[in-house]
Amino acid sequence: MPVVVDIDVMLARRKMGVGELAERIGITPTNLAVLKNGRAKAVRFTTLDALCQALECQPGDLLRWEPDEGFDR
Repeated sequence: MPVVVDIDVMLARRKMGVGELAERIGITPTNLAVLKNGRAKAVRFTTLDALCQALECQPGDLLRWEPDEGFDR
């Protein structure tokens, strides 16, 4: 999938664990892991907002797009 999730990068920068972040944003560590590992099919804006608040970052710090190798503009 060309959308890459960089939550782990922000967790490392903030020296915060998955459990602590999950508690701060009100979701289970398992659901956060699904999102963090790029296995989620969608993310609610309320969850993205909570992530940005807890990690003090912008949505672009958490999500980025990388074209597939076969992508042709």
